Amino acid sequence: MPTLTSRQRLQAVLDHKIPDRLCVDFGAGGQTGMGVCAVHRLRQAVLGEPDYRVKVIEPYQMLGEIDEPLRLALGLDVVGVHSRCNMFGFENTGWKPFRMPADGTEVLVPERFNWMTDAKGDLLMYPQGDTTVPPCAKMPKHSWFWDSIRRQEPIVEEKLDWRDNCEEFGLLSEADIAHFKRQVDWYYENTDAGIYLTFPGLAFGDIALVPAPWLKHPRGIRDVEEWYVSTITRRDYVYKVFEYQCEIGLKNIERLAAALGDKVQVVFVSGTDFGTQRGPFISPQMYRDLYKPFQKAVNDKIHKLTKWKIFIHSCGSIYPLIPDLIEAGFDVLNPVQCSAADMDPARLKNEFGDQLVFWGGGVDTQQTLPFGTPEEVYRQVRERIDIFSRNGGYVFNSIHNVQSNVPTENLLAMFLAIDDARK
Repeated sequence: MPTLTSRQRLQAVLDHKIPDRLCVDFGAGGQTGMGVCAVHRLRQAVLGEPDYRVKVIEPYQMLGEIDEPLRLALGLDVVGVHSRCNMFGFENTGWKPFRMPADGTEVLVPERFNWMTDAKGDLLMYPQGDTTVPPCAKMPKHSWFWDSIRRQEPIVEEKLDWRDNCEEFGLLSEADIAHFKRQVDWYYENTDAGIYLTFPGLAFGDIALVPAPWLKHPRGIRDVEEWYVSTITRRDYVYKVFEYQCEIGLKNIERLAAALGDKVQVVFVSGTDFGTQRGPFISPQMYRDLYKPFQKAVNDKIHKLTKWKIFIHSCGSIYPLIPDLIEAGFDVLNPVQCSAADMDPARLKNEFGDQLVFWGGGVDTQQTLPFGTPEEVYRQVRERIDIFSRNGGYVFNSIHNVQSNVPTENLLAMFLAIDDARK
């Protein structure tokens, strides 16, 4: 088979064709990346450069930048395009040094990454870098990433207004559109990589977004537990939030589709988790009633206006929901959590491999990658590649982000298995 460029390779996979070699992604999305300490150690092992400091490009999860030299050295095929502002509401500009509290790794963080330390030694993060308002997230001193802080105002039932949960949804500004276009054009013209776009504002009920760590004073229902309860007890409230979110989202799709054209190949629209380790969060009927109408409207619009393939990230055991996700118009499933109930990789590939591209599932990040031996990592990676690559339609990635504390020898074993599978 003729050698393909990375962009051609990704397109072949998205079209369910067998590529010339395994297509691999690490770092294109906020769910397919690596913790900054893991990137730091991997980069040292592969490229050296002991004085190089890795940038934290997704500060909420503390994901490290896989820059172009490292991407090329690892043979990665996909690059990611993201919003102008990150999860804490500031831009990734004006880099400054930061020492990771858990292991002392020296990294770079954005200029407005402003934090303080509490009495326990835990780190506190502030929305938009404004330390005059209450903190929005905490990083325990022995941790690797941030947890949102509960900032729920007391709920007065008769005063609840669904519009308060819509503060973050609005039309993309000209600056936002120019930002996306500038990134896409640069990657399209200066690399041969596949292009993955993270589309803002389309994830209905994504629990990581509900607390809104980028807002200084979030209103409405912002507590995680309260939100989940509200999907049952305040269904009309949640439905109205989704209606408004969808209305704005459809308009933004029109604007970005016109600006970006077909240079984008795959678009992330939803990180809403529907699964737990043992089964779905919700019944198929609840998905059909509350989520599916809006996800289908968004996906139909994207498919009508573009050639983009649509990517959903949903953790856990979601096997009973997969037929509905396909009907809703999703083309790509991630992270393919094979360790969860009913998520056997061979079963998933046999039943849904002709309808879904699997993006992930390559190695277990709960047990094997962080705690297994290099030999166990190598073996599992090769097994998963053999299963998911059959007849095409597979992008290798781990099951969700690689955490910062994964041993370097296990990271190298994973990439050795990838390289061997490509021979």
